[in-house]
Amino acid sequence: MNRPHLLGAALIAASLALASCGKQEARPAAGGAPTELTFSILSAENQASMAPLWTPLLDDMSAQIGVKVKPYFAPNYTSLVEAMRFKQVQVGWFSAAPALSAIKRADAEVLGRVVDAGGDATYKSVIIVRKGSGITLEKLLACDRTLTFGMGDAQSTSGTLAPMAYLFTPKGIDPAKCFKAVRSASHQANAFSVANGVLDVATNNSVGLIFLRRENPATADKLEAPIWISPPLPESSIVVRKDLDPALKEKIRQFFLTYGTGADAVGDKQRAVLKGLAYGGFKPADNSYLDPVREMEAAEDLAAAHRSKDAGKIATAQAAFDKIKASADQQRAKEPAAQ
Repeated sequence: MNRPHLLGAALIAASLALASCGKQEARPAAGGAPTELTFSILSAENQASMAPLWTPLLDDMSAQIGVKVKPYFAPNYTSLVEAMRFKQVQVGWFSAAPALSAIKRADAEVLGRVVDAGGDATYKSVIIVRKGSGITLEKLLACDRTLTFGMGDAQSTSGTLAPMAYLFTPKGIDPAKCFKAVRSASHQANAFSVANGVLDVATNNSVGLIFLRRENPATADKLEAPIWISPPLPESSIVVRKDLDPALKEKIRQFFLTYGTGADAVGDKQRAVLKGLAYGGFKPADNSYLDPVREMEAAEDLAAAHRSKDAGKIATAQAAFDKIKASADQQRAKEPAAQ
């Protein structure tokens, strides 16, 4: 997989997307709060399927916080982060890895996290194969360059980071040297490619398979049960720019934390919106929620240091990994109580 080439293509796409997102920030009112917000959404499937699911929620958000909220459907993870970095968007729905990138590069912070319809605040990366293919995890890891493999976006938590951190890197496997060909695409594109025999194997995630089953049951029927499932990953989060008006930021926080919790007809309507998104609601969270992602990144850095055989780099990477692992362990220990 040619990462420099992928990054260059992503940055070009990001530049084009940002140009279409708008040339100015939402103009602040006299009191410092903007009169309009742009909410970024990763088009993990495609905009045509995502817009009807998110528009009712954003309409409800506009009504509750008193500021118009318009969507921006980011075509890739780089666009998602860059749009916030350049103040083209002020708030958005981010999966874990790009949320961490936004914190590092876009002056952002987490104010809430998603829980799924069953109340879980985590999901899982999976590896999928076509039904009847006979491909097992053992065959996948044979690395005989006979299989074509579909990876996710380079910044995708479940599509790239998790399978590398939890499966390939611990076994010393470089996918570019292991498979006949490696292609990066969206979860939806990879699922269709495996189902139709274009790819032998691909990454996906547990949420993506739910949407696939709901939207394209015939395609879902062509897939076997996943041959690999990762440890739990942090679910998506709601991310805002730190410099957003504090009073408005708190209104946004309260909107998400109370959405779908009412016992009246309004609550019923909101829960129907959440059902369409395959969500159970939102819970409080801060930047520490992403510590498990930091741990995966640190594990990759440690593996790279070991490959370099440089004792100094190894010691530095080991110390960084140990520190973030301790913090991530604390975060995981909190999860049952948080749910």
